[in-house]
Formats: sequence, structure tokens, C-alpha cells
Amino acid sequence: MLLCRVSAVSQTLARWGCRSHRGGGLVHRALSFSSSRCRAASSGECEAGSAQGRYRHTVLLPRTKFPIKLSGQELLDKELEIQQECGFAELYSWQRERKAKKEFCLHDGPPYANGDPHVGHALNKILKDIRNRFEMMRGRQVHYIPGWDCHGLPIELKALGELGTRDLSPLQIRQKAREFAEKAIARQRAAFQRWGVMADWDQCYYTYNGAYEAAQLRVFQEMHSKELIYQDYKPVFWSPSSRTALAEAELEYNLEHVSRAIYATFPLITLPPKMQAAGLDGVSVLVWTTQPWTIPANQAVCYMPNAQYSVVKRADTCQLLLVATERTANLATLLGTELKSVVTFTGSQLEGGICKHPTIPDKEVPLLPANHVTMAKGTGLVHTAPAHGMEDYSVASHFKLTVECMVDEDGKFTELAGSELQNLSVMSEGTDKVISMLKECGALVKEEQCVHSYPYDWRTKQPVLIRPSKQWFINTASLKDKAKEALQKVRILPESARGSLLAMLDRRTYWCISRQRSWGVPIPVFYHKETGEALINKHSVSHIAKLFKENGSDCWWELPIETLLPEEVLKKSKAGPVTDYVRGEDVLDIWFDSGTSWAAVLEEEMEGDDEEPESRLSWLPAPLRKPLVAESDPRADAYVEGKDQIGGWFQSSLLTSVAVRKKAPYKSLVVHGFAVSEKGEKMSKSLGNVVDPDTVINGGKDPSMPAYGADALRWWVAESNVFSEVQIGPTALNSARDSINKLRNTLKFLLGNVQGFDPRVEAVDPKEMHYIDQYMLHLLREYSIKVTDAYSEFDAGRVIRVLQAFITRDLSSFYFSIIKDRLYCDPEDSLSRRSCQTVLEEILDGVSRSVAPILPHLAEEVYLHAPGHDEGETLFKSGWIKSSSVWRRPGLEEAVEGACAIRDSLLSTIPGKNAAQYDLTIAIEPGLLFELMESLQEEPTSTSSQLVELMMVARVTLTSELPRDLPPDALLSHGTFLINLEGGVIREDSAYSIAVLPTSGARCLRCRRYTAESADCLCPRCQKVVSQAN
Repeated sequence: MLLCRVSAVSQTLARWGCRSHRGGGLVHRALSFSSSRCRAASSGECEAGSAQGRYRHTVLLPRTKFPIKLSGQELLDKELEIQQECGFAELYSWQRERKAKKEFCLHDGPPYANGDPHVGHALNKILKDIRNRFEMMRGRQVHYIPGWDCHGLPIELKALGELGTRDLSPLQIRQKAREFAEKAIARQRAAFQRWGVMADWDQCYYTYNGAYEAAQLRVFQEMHSKELIYQDYKPVFWSPSSRTALAEAELEYNLEHVSRAIYATFPLITLPPKMQAAGLDGVSVLVWTTQPWTIPANQAVCYMPNAQYSVVKRADTCQLLLVATERTANLATLLGTELKSVVTFTGSQLEGGICKHPTIPDKEVPLLPANHVTMAKGTGLVHTAPAHGMEDYSVASHFKLTVECMVDEDGKFTELAGSELQNLSVMSEGTDKVISMLKECGALVKEEQCVHSYPYDWRTKQPVLIRPSKQWFINTASLKDKAKEALQKVRILPESARGSLLAMLDRRTYWCISRQRSWGVPIPVFYHKETGEALINKHSVSHIAKLFKENGSDCWWELPIETLLPEEVLKKSKAGPVTDYVRGEDVLDIWFDSGTSWAAVLEEEMEGDDEEPESRLSWLPAPLRKPLVAESDPRADAYVEGKDQIGGWFQSSLLTSVAVRKKAPYKSLVVHGFAVSEKGEKMSKSLGNVVDPDTVINGGKDPSMPAYGADALRWWVAESNVFSEVQIGPTALNSARDSINKLRNTLKFLLGNVQGFDPRVEAVDPKEMHYIDQYMLHLLREYSIKVTDAYSEFDAGRVIRVLQAFITRDLSSFYFSIIKDRLYCDPEDSLSRRSCQTVLEEILDGVSRSVAPILPHLAEEVYLHAPGHDEGETLFKSGWIKSSSVWRRPGLEEAVEGACAIRDSLLSTIPGKNAAQYDLTIAIEPGLLFELMESLQEEPTSTSSQLVELMMVARVTLTSELPRDLPPDALLSHGTFLINLEGGVIREDSAYSIAVLPTSGARCLRCRRYTAESADCLCPRCQKVVSQAN
């Protein structure tokens, strides 16, 4: 009868095309009360006593050696043991060798090899590893080659310390810098391995590797051949403290920088025609600048052509000043005097005016129109020094003004500035002297302190200046539109980062890529000794690239110039004898170093002539190439880095790739925030809030920092909202540890209850399972889908939230509480118990796999204790969560959720009481809901049906109407359960009533259910089990 009834319901629902979802969608509960399904009645605790004690050995309680908690040295030893026993070091190579239809490529942005590993590294590397392990587990071949950015000034400075560079040759400097970088890399690599990051750590890429440098030069040559790289004399950011040019990405802006701002006059010696007609005389142009030291380099004063300008008269001195009309009121307040307007002009009417330079006799400077003039501050008239400002230089280029540099590489005035200023540091005593000179000649109107944003060298933390020098540049202006077009095809997480990336592209008109240092990739250029003309072409660069591949870039200094520039290259270049040339001394910007990593790591192997730009770096060693798979694409699936790389590696990689390949090097960008203290402060040694990841794992001297282990560090990364600033400290780490311990508790329960169960031979077919067991498989499938989607979105935080909800709501509070009686007290090999164990093993497997990318050590530890696999097999080599579409059966959700709705009514009727002590009568009008409940209980009255198990009561009576002769102490409740199918096309709102009465049964001495005939005997089920056991 039961099977017939189930079949009938299933056929009915299949015919209707049932598609329902628990807690929402097509199936809704409409009840006359508010209650949660998850409030399970307790089955009570075991009481001491000889009667109950003699049956204890017949109860199948959980058994497992899996520890509920690990801490201290025991935890650390276990993690290292797991790494060794489960082959963490070989996992990456194993998955590269297996066959796969699809590849997932996450290109590693190289960390800088200038110090110890920090929590920023942990955040970045673990975030990447979580995604890589997920992709590997679901069958993709992961391409992930860790790398290091090895060149640059910070390494050079740290390596040399107090020695400086003055008495060392370039090769000596490079040797010390290389040794320093290698030591830093070794420390960082060891930390990444300890964190469980999956990679082949013997096959990494390093920007000082000869093959990498060769790839970089090929990109340089391709861009040079397209005239995107050129040499010019123009203003660049210059760091006196580093004695080198800097790119925008190497600056950081100090918002609290204090400058000595001045207002100074430039007397008009040739009035504009309109001003002459007004009969004015003795007018001075008033300018404002925050960089007084640039006044000696002034070549013009600029105005806004469409703005209004006024000649005003000071009430206190009668001095005539030319200023922007809209700035008059502010200036009057600043100067503390009335400024009376004499005459007003439009900016364009100032054309033809010429001023006298205030500090340089006989020097004249013109009034010129310019678009960069603003009215936000100052006087509306801009002092213009083409050697020391980007906009100023543009004006000079347009009007062919002289660009004279009066400042040397140390930031001191040269002899061009005059004897009074020569050798003075422009940012300190040089500024003092210029202001003094302006005061002496009567040109200084006012001085004030100005707090504003100012660029600093990100390495030395000292202010920079702008000065012209002969440098190599990339014409980013011609690449911007193509880069923006390429970005339209790139997915960016979070999407808000797209605006920042586009804004930084807009601000960058050119990119200075030459540096006046020794530790870097030499720019492969030769200069004619007499003319200074550069010799650089595809022939010379290809030859140098081959030498770098074979010998490394040290050969630029080690080999004679005849080897670097051989006769055949000179002939192809149509150049004179090699004795006419000297090698260049500049090296490439490290952002160009790392920005060409796609060429060394992602570029596929192709045939071709090495000398042709289209040849795709075929000389690279195999470990550095991206192997071809069925769906080869030279772009990485993802670049994942901190938000500081929006103006750094993300941008430099984009520009170089678009220049050479006309496409972005990535399909998606993931931009994460920075690691900060628990108070949200930037970590600083001076503040004492630096969190060392090694201390997090191994513990520190302070008792507040115990050994948390690597998995806790990984959980912290996963649980955090990585798209904003990520806080770390004892609170966050304790929370991570506690969450892992709670998870271990659940896993221990699962392991204990599948002990001795072999799913390979004892698993029950889903069609033969109890409905509640089938329902849990359905929930497990839904869980696996949610987790898979979250990992695919780089949202490990959502994975954890879904995991915790599944464990708390669906397992601990619902399923586990319902099945314990069947699990512990039914016959060991009964269908009912094996059905339950089959589901528990599936849940154990699914939960272990779902959390494995985040907690690889714990997942493998669980797998060592879990049944159903051969010895030596590891979880990571056995795939992703195994869920089946057959776990979703028509009528399944409705049957279980209908029963849960009725149980909610029951529990709200007896708040705080033990449901096991009650009998329940359920009355349902004939219809679909009644048939669903009949599928759970064939007999009218039962103490052992699936419906009784779900209700967790002593007895259930299922009827079409409540008896009229109910006892007066019966508790009544009513409710409805709405079945909504086909989007509302088929709806059935079924009413039900329940009556709750204290049970007349006695408590069974073995199972503690109230189903025994008397207090001194067992219930019928337990009598049978015990008799069979004896």
C-alpha cells in the first residue's frame, strides 16, 4: 500500500512537472503561527542506572579517532604531517600531467623580493590558491607559475645599506642586489609553501632570469618598432633621494605635505594693446606658486583665454595688479586690503603682453594662453616653468619656448641658476634663497604655508620634483583608446574598480621607462660617441636578447662591446664601426619588467624567425611557457592583486599587451583590498600593530598570539570581504579558530557514524532510502551548487556562509536530531540505518570537498579517516563534490516540507516540552497533502513510521478529521500548507489540524523513546534488536 501510494504521488507530481524549492519559490507555508522548522525536540540524556546500563553496549554510538580539536604543537605537527603524507609538494605537477579538456590560468603577479613575507602576501597568495585548488578539483588543468619581481631601487638600496654606490662598479652592485633578492625569495617561498599554496616551487619565474629578460626585450623591440617607445628630453618625476627618474606608479602622495606658497609680481613692460588703450601704466601680473624654487626657470605667465581679468588697485599701496576677476574677493581677504577694479578684459585680450622676470635682469617673459589654467586657487595667472611642470612643458612645446634645466640629479641648483643659487638644494635652502631674492627686489607680495597633496618617492618616502632629462618613454596617449576597448572585454571584480583603472589610464599621457640605476634590465641601446645618436633596431635588440637568454643581463657589462654589437649587426643596421659607439647606462623601469610577464609566462610556443617581431618568444624554456591544451588562449583567466596594482601591474601589463598583441593579457581582474589592523589602521612598526603571518601560524611570545596554524590563516582570508580593507588581529583569528573547531565537531560526528561503513558495497540506492534521507541528498545537491557558484565568483566568504548555514540549519538542528534514534538503535545492517549512513557519508564527502580549497590540511586529515577509498589516495586527487540530478525527485520536497510545516505547529503547541513524550493526531482533508503524508506513513497509527521520525513524537495517527471524543487536555492547532506548482498554474492550499496528547507509552530502557508497554521493558523494536544480537 505504501509503495503504491508513493508511486501514485510521484506520478501525479511528475505529470504536473513539479519544481519546488524549500523555503521559497514554488512551495510556501501558510501557517497560523510563526515558528522554525529547525527547532528539534531533544531526545533526552542518558540516565545512570543498572537497567539502562546493561543495554549500553547494544547502542551503536559514534566511534572515530578523529580529534575534535587540535592546538599548539600538536596542530602544527599535524599540518606538516598532512603536507608530507598527502603530497602537497607534488600536487601541482600531478595535475599538470593529467589529461584535461579545459585549463584555468591564474597569472601570478610577482611580489617584490625585498623583505620578509607579510600578511599582505598571505591575503594575496591564499586567495589565489583557494581558486586554483577549486579549479583543479573540478577537473581543470591549472596553470599557475609563481614569480618574483627582482630588480629595482628598493632592493639595490637595501642590499648596499650604508655602503652606497659611489665606490662600486655596476657588476658589484648587481651581485649584492641579486644575493639580497635571492635570500628574500627563499624566505617568501618557504612561507608560501607553509601556507599550503599549490605550485611547482622548483619552476618559478624571476625577472632577473635570462630567459625572462630576453622575453622582455622582445616586447621592448616590438613596441619600439611601432614607434610606441621613443627617446626625448622632457620633464619627468625625479627623485633626488634615489637619483633616478620615476613613473607615476612609483609615486605615493602625501596629503599632509607643507609647501611655502608665495604670491609674487611680474611687472608688465609691454602692455597688451587693449590695456595700452586704457592708458594704464605700472601694472604688475600677480602669480601664485607652491614651488618658489621654480621662479628662476620661469619662461611665461599663462592665462585662461575665456576668463575675465581685471586690473585692480590696492587701497593700501595703490599698486596696480592684474588678476582673474573671480579671484578678486578672495585675494582682497588674503591681502587684508580693498582691491578696487580699474578695468576688466577677457583673457584673450591679454595677448601680446610681456613681463619682466623679477629675479633675472633683462629677461622677458610673455603672457600666453593655456587650457590648464584654473580658478580654483591662486590668482588665475600661472607662473610657467617648462622644465619643472608637465603642463608647462606642453605650453613650451606649443610656443617653442626654451626648456632649461637648472637642477641637477641631486636636486640642487646648477650654475645656470646663477652663483647665488648654485649647489643649493632646491627643496630647502634653495627655496629660502629664492624667496629672499624676491623680497629684495620687491616682488614678494605674500608668503603662506600650504598643506596639500604632493608626490613622494614610494621607496625612500622623500618628496620628488619635476625636472627635464633625456629619457625613454612609452607613448601611452596613442595606446589609451585601444586599452579602453580591450578593457570592455575584461570582467573586473569588483566592478567599481573599473572606473579607477580608466581614470588612471586617462591621466597617463606618457610613461617614462628609463632609470638611472644599475640593478635592472639594461635598455639595449648604443650611442654614437660624437653625435649622441641612438642605435637601436630589431637586429641589435634580437642579438642582445639572445645574449641575455644565454648569459643573463650581467653580460651587458661583462662582455666587450664588439660582442654586444658584432659586425653583422652593424652591417644590417647600416652603421659605422663599433669603435664609434658606447653602450647605454640606463635600465628599464621595474613596472616594465613585471608588466611584460605575460610574454614570458603566458605566451604560447610558436614557430618563427627570432628576429621578427611576430615571433612569439620561442626561445623560452618549457617551464615558463603556458602549455597548449584543447582550448588554448594566450590570455590568463585571471589576474588577482591588491588595489595598488590598478595603477601598477594591471595597467603596465595591459599597455604592453595591447601594444604588442592588441588584447588584454587577462580575461578577468580581481582587485582586493589591503590587510589592516583590527582597528582599521595601516600596519606600521612604529604603531606596533604589524601582524606577522609566521607568528599567526607558529605562535608568538605574547600569550595573546597562540599557534593558530596555516588553516586558520586561510580561513581568515576566505571569511573576509576581500574587496575592501581586510582586518586581522586576535579577534579575527580567534573567530577563525573557533569556526574551524565547530566544523571539526560536525565532521567528527559524521566520521563517527560512518565508522565501519563501506559505501562501495553497503550504500543504499536513493530510490530505496527513507524520504528524509532522500531529502538531505536533495539539500546536499543544492548546497554543492551554491558553493560551486561562490568559488567561481572568487567569493570564498559566501562559501563559508553557505557552509555554516548548511551545517547549522540543515544538519545540526534538523537532520542529525531526527536520525539519531535510527542511527544508534536500529539493527546495524538494516536498510533504515544503511540508508542513513549512505547519506551521512555523502554529506561528509561533500562538506570535506567543499571546504578543501580553503582548509586543505583539515580536508585531507578528514579524508584519511573517511571510509570508501583506497589507502594512499588523497582528497585533492579524487575530484570535486559528487552530486547527482537523481537526488531531486518529484514529490520529495513537498512530502518532507509538508511534514515540517505540521511539526512546526506541533512544537509551537508545546513550547519548551519534549515532543517525544506526546502522541500526535494529524487531520488533513482528502487531497494532495494527505497523499503526501500517507507516503510517509501507510498505517493509520504508527510508532515507527517515517512520519513519526520526522515529528519526533511517540505515536502519530493520520486521519481525515479529528476525533470528536478528544480528551479535555488535548492541545489543538491548525494550519495550512500551500503547494504552488507551475508558477501558480496549479495551486492547492491544504488545511490541517493537529491534536497533541501526552503519550501513554513508557520510556524504553534502551532507545529512551516512549514506546514501551511498561517502564521495566523494552519497546518492540529494541526487543527485536537485542534478541537478534543475543
